[in-house]
Amino acid sequence: MKKLENLKWSPKWVSHLGCIKGCLDYLGMEMTDAWLYGGTGHAFILNIHETVCASGPTAWKTMMLFDGGQNLGYEFEGVLAWKHEPIDFSQFQEQAWEFARKTIDEGLPLYGWELDTPEFYVIYGYDQTGYYYSGPGANGGQKPKAWKELGDTNIGLIEVYSIQPGEPQNDVITVRSALERALKHARNPKDWIYDHYASGLKGYDLWIKAMESGKANRFGMGYNAAVWRECRGFAVEFLGEARTRLRGRASALFDEGTEHYQVVADRLGKVSESYPWAPEDGDRTIPFDKQCQETVEWLKEARKAEEAGLGALEKIVNALGE
Repeated sequence: MKKLENLKWSPKWVSHLGCIKGCLDYLGMEMTDAWLYGGTGHAFILNIHETVCASGPTAWKTMMLFDGGQNLGYEFEGVLAWKHEPIDFSQFQEQAWEFARKTIDEGLPLYGWELDTPEFYVIYGYDQTGYYYSGPGANGGQKPKAWKELGDTNIGLIEVYSIQPGEPQNDVITVRSALERALKHARNPKDWIYDHYASGLKGYDLWIKAMESGKANRFGMGYNAAVWRECRGFAVEFLGEARTRLRGRASALFDEGTEHYQVVADRLGKVSESYPWAPEDGDRTIPFDKQCQETVEWLKEARKAEEAGLGALEKIVNALGE
């Protein structure tokens, strides 16, 4: 077995960023969680399925994270392929396997999609059978994932990426670009958001509608609430860190954004407390009872604050572009 010692994911509800953070930590690249979440734009996004399915947090086209990563000072390289496309999928499985071994042999960290559950996992080693990985529900000691099985699932996606140091942009460009991507994501661009999902304020509307109609999935509810609460908590921290880094530039606007996103984080925290993550609930739906009604009010309050927060982000982008 070939292994990168001390490479592991950083436990996060957003497993994609938890894996990137684990890779950055392994490389000795110091970065706060808030700067990673905010600098990629992820701290400010929302993606909801029409039934509040647990797929919402991961089922969107995530290229904005790669652009943000380059601004933050790290580079990606990797393999991406869909089983359901007219390709020889086995060739991409072999390509991913060769890429992973080469990357580990070079001492670089990497991560991939669905080595276990439909989440991201750090790949810290390999043997003749397959990949050893760290991530949600798998923090070492498990059997390897056979390389010939990677991507052979209902989702049918291979994603394997290496992380290596790059040259960061200055903080003004990093912040402005991150907020521009977040604002674009909130506008539901067709090249980023899949059918039956919605982002930004429309995402809140879809979430509220699913709750009021009794169609919200209980398992997905707990997962979505935890993910988006985590993001908005880091949004608050990112705006504070950006205010400090930019040394007084647009300080009042950062304060305005912080105030609004603190409300969002608080209300989504209440939603998460009301419907905590419950993997045993499976496909059960949430009845529109008193608890659900109260939660809908919290979602409406979060939406209102989010709308004001997006307005503040727009002002910050304009101010930093002057």
